[in-house]
Amino acid sequence: MRRGDRWRINLLKDMAYQMDDVVDEWSTAILRSQIQGDENASMSEKKVSSCFPSPCLCFKQVASRHDIALKIKGIKLQLGAIDSERGRFNFAPNRTEERPQRLITTSAIDISEVCGRNMDVDTILDHVLGRSCPEKFVGLYIISIVGTGGMGKTTLAQLAYNHPEVKAHFDERIWVCVSDPFDPIRVFRSIVEILQKESCNFHDLEALQQKVQTCVCGKKFLIVLDDVWTEDYRLWEQLKNTLNNGVVESRILVTTRKVNVVMMMGTTYRYPIQELSPQHAQMLFHQIAFQGKMKEKEEELKEIGEKIADKCKGLPLALKTLGNLMRLKNSKEEWEAVLYNQVWKLDVFEIVISPALLLSYYELPPPIKRCFSYCAVFPKDTVIEVDMLIKLWMAQSYLNSNDTNKEMETLGREYFNYLAAGSFFQDFEKDEEGHVIKCKMHDVVHDLAQFLTKNECFNLEDGNKNEGRIDLSFQKTRHATIILRERAQNCMLTSTIILPESAQNCLSIYKMKNLCTLLLEWESRMIPEVLTNLFQHLTCLRALDLRSNDYMEELPREVGELIHLRYLNVSSWLRMQSLPETICDLYNLQTLNISGCRCLDALPLAMHKLINLRHLQNSGTLRLKGLPRRIGILNSLWTLDEFIVSDRNDQCKIEDLRHFNNIRGELKVRGLGEVINAREAKTAEMKNKIYLHDLKLNFDLMGRKDAVEALQPPPNLKSLTIIGYGGIEWPNWVMRSSILTQLKNLILSDCQNCSYMPSVGELRLLEMLEIWDMDSVKCLGSEFLGSSSPISFPKLKRLSFHNMKVWEKWEVKEEEEEERSVMPCLCHLEIYNCQNLDGLPDRVLHIKTPLQELVILSSEILRKRQGRRLAQSISYPCTKRSMINSEISTGGLTSCIRSSLIYLLYIYIYVCVCVCV
Repeated sequence: MRRGDRWRINLLKDMAYQMDDVVDEWSTAILRSQIQGDENASMSEKKVSSCFPSPCLCFKQVASRHDIALKIKGIKLQLGAIDSERGRFNFAPNRTEERPQRLITTSAIDISEVCGRNMDVDTILDHVLGRSCPEKFVGLYIISIVGTGGMGKTTLAQLAYNHPEVKAHFDERIWVCVSDPFDPIRVFRSIVEILQKESCNFHDLEALQQKVQTCVCGKKFLIVLDDVWTEDYRLWEQLKNTLNNGVVESRILVTTRKVNVVMMMGTTYRYPIQELSPQHAQMLFHQIAFQGKMKEKEEELKEIGEKIADKCKGLPLALKTLGNLMRLKNSKEEWEAVLYNQVWKLDVFEIVISPALLLSYYELPPPIKRCFSYCAVFPKDTVIEVDMLIKLWMAQSYLNSNDTNKEMETLGREYFNYLAAGSFFQDFEKDEEGHVIKCKMHDVVHDLAQFLTKNECFNLEDGNKNEGRIDLSFQKTRHATIILRERAQNCMLTSTIILPESAQNCLSIYKMKNLCTLLLEWESRMIPEVLTNLFQHLTCLRALDLRSNDYMEELPREVGELIHLRYLNVSSWLRMQSLPETICDLYNLQTLNISGCRCLDALPLAMHKLINLRHLQNSGTLRLKGLPRRIGILNSLWTLDEFIVSDRNDQCKIEDLRHFNNIRGELKVRGLGEVINAREAKTAEMKNKIYLHDLKLNFDLMGRKDAVEALQPPPNLKSLTIIGYGGIEWPNWVMRSSILTQLKNLILSDCQNCSYMPSVGELRLLEMLEIWDMDSVKCLGSEFLGSSSPISFPKLKRLSFHNMKVWEKWEVKEEEEEERSVMPCLCHLEIYNCQNLDGLPDRVLHIKTPLQELVILSSEILRKRQGRRLAQSISYPCTKRSMINSEISTGGLTSCIRSSLIYLLYIYIYVCVCVCV
């Protein structure tokens, strides 16, 4: 691309940013006018949907309309100037200059990824091997496989090319990826190099033609010409005439999308490849999408997968691409979202992940391209939080979809999975459900992102000796990450900073007046006036991350001037006690992260004006005693880490929880001790929060059973924590497997008045159970196991007991030993600070339990009666071999341990501060 053309493109991109800001400013002004009018007219709650009036009705009320009109006029003048430049300098798109190279195919193939092509292969082989050749045929025998993109033409050619009979039948086999444009010299050189098995130094077309003629003379050869596009007969004739020296049984196998190519080449046999049958399509999709999934998950998703495969209409590439995408998705909800929301609108069918990184980028759909290039804002080797990345994409309006049924967060996760499947991300860290929560970018991939964004994205870590000289056009910088050390941070933000190894390069952050993203990290004290000035200069900001500060006591009120702001992260401001009221003027704000602000004791009362807020991350706000009452208007919230039930009239009650049925992921409810009866509790509509996966209920050592019964969780819950329940009896839903059908993790803590454990042994998917501070439980008996199931705790892997002060007995009745299996999957058992426990049941340590870790901490009676000689006779940590060779003869535990040696890998017995080894 010429320098002048690139300059004009960059100018157009700058105009696009300006237009976006002007439209956003106009929309915000209209929204502000409406909200202020509503506030003045009535203090009653209004639906979020009523806050979007017609621009025509409110335009007269917008005070800044004249300024906006001037900005629009200025943009029109600049666009007009660019348009005149285009005509004056004949600036037009050049379709041949710097076009990306098409995917280069080879003959290699993974046969395990092929399905349903046996009949197609047999047909092609009949012609390649001459079994279906017309009698007395003279000339080149050309077989053309024709079909649309993604149909499997190249795969079919690869299968034929690599068939054992073909290898034995021909003297020479040559594979050439022709692609577009058709370059005769490149094609001839490829043929020569394959035949000679060494590089070719010929550059003249005539010399290459003669060399090819010599190499194929008198030989029976098969040449595959893959991905032919040209319809120019003159180019084809040069190749055709050169190949006439071979014997009559030679073959040319061609793949193409174009029927005109088939006709131009004088094809002997034309094979129009067809879609896979529904059965074979489902088989192909199944073997890719379900790779690595557990059998239970496979059974759960099989029917949905078949429906998704059917929607691919038998296109192998679509099945493979979508199969690879679905392989990253593990929950039923995600699969159903793809089935009903038509994820293939992303043009995934037309994309093949290429070994060439640049080509992979060119193949990405335009919305995903900008999501990828935005990642240049992160420094190299950064651990990227996927949830944060998606919120940053949202803040830049990259996730606005034409599909009104698709939420931005869902689309963002699809975009991320799309990029991950294309190897743009790596080093994945996943949660228990298999969702990627953290990742990195390879250095080479990061270089590509930086190359694409040039001066748009900028990151600097002061003290990095490898940065070198940086050439920046500050006003063009849109996204920046700046990591400051103490010696440089205040001088940079107040005046200038000298970049490493370049005393001449001075940067003032205030010059980046068009900055849309600022991710700022500093290690120590910052002058408050610095942030004030920052907010006054960087008025185009849409994303601002100021996390982790030990010194700032308040966020400047000037933050309210950032009218475009959609993402604000002030998490872990350890001294901040309140947020400024002006933060409620950020009507476009989508994400507010105040997690870890442990001194924050109140939120602004006008929080309900943040009508676009979708994520309020407030975990770890320990001093926060309530949420503003009218925050219930924000019924679009996806994330609310903690809901606090308060007794104050201006703060949320339990009934306000009913407004948040769209909450996803995790929710902790504090202050449930304020809920005194079932009627109040029922108004929370806890059962209707179907998108919740992790629920924590804190009762503050209070709570009545009837009230807790009305707080029955949603059926899709995966993790449940009950803290400080003050009742004597457990609510029925804790013990009913028909309610908590998906529960995998259960924590019961500080429920001091319950004298028995709930019957949770029948929770069929439960994998982890933790019991803490149950001060009234003396005996753990058969009620713990449940009564109706032949297998108690069928999936339980980890079990731990902590601080059980009066717990003495853990019993399983003798008659039950023969009737049921107990914890057949238990791998880890931990007993901590259970001072009165005198033994463990044989059924927990039987030979069929694959116990690998037994941890006993600060449980002295258990050690004295059963563990001293065991602990003294084994090495630490204990391995399978050392235990088998040990002389173990201690009490009741010994027989159990003996029978479990085949599985046990680790024993740790610790009393007070002494390790017994």
